[in-house]
Amino acid sequence: MSNIIDTGTTPDTKAHLLATGYQLIAKKGFTAVGLKQILDTAGVPKGSFYHYFASKEAFGEAIINHYFSLYKARLDIIDAQNVSAQQKLYDYFQNWYDTQQNGCDHDKCLVVKLSAEVADISETMRKALDTGYQQTTMWLAEQIKAGWIDGSVPRHDNISAESMAKRWYFAWLGASLMAKISQTNTPLAEIWQMTTTQMGR
Repeated sequence: MSNIIDTGTTPDTKAHLLATGYQLIAKKGFTAVGLKQILDTAGVPKGSFYHYFASKEAFGEAIINHYFSLYKARLDIIDAQNVSAQQKLYDYFQNWYDTQQNGCDHDKCLVVKLSAEVADISETMRKALDTGYQQTTMWLAEQIKAGWIDGSVPRHDNISAESMAKRWYFAWLGASLMAKISQTNTPLAEIWQMTTTQMGR
């Protein structure tokens, strides 16, 4: 997944904290980044932090929610294109493939990193991730259904659009994790070939 949070300088303290936290957490992980490091990097006093966020966990939840709200905006841009549903799906996964290759740096991997880290340590962050995943798989299912209607996506017997969307998303998330572990693009190349074949390319 590409970097979709504006990390430039901003007069909005809350937005600046979210952008700074995103960069640090996506690079090092949630547990490895302390509140002091976030505040020092952002140049924001502790009192300002607690004005917006009740705790570091609430801050992490806000980062995830902000990430997925901007991610949804990117999905809407893809959806607005005057192309077939198959092409929209292809563009979505091609972007994932391109941005996850050659290592998984802080500009690409917030969701991949947190998926493997916070599920067992923060219920609120786990729920935020799950909501974001559901948002994305619902969008994918809508594109698959549209592809069945316009004839651009083949329909496989006894598999719903929702099930196909989840299979693709879960496979890509897993491949992204494996690419981090193996430090190669092979997992992504394998899943890219599978997905494009199933979407009729």
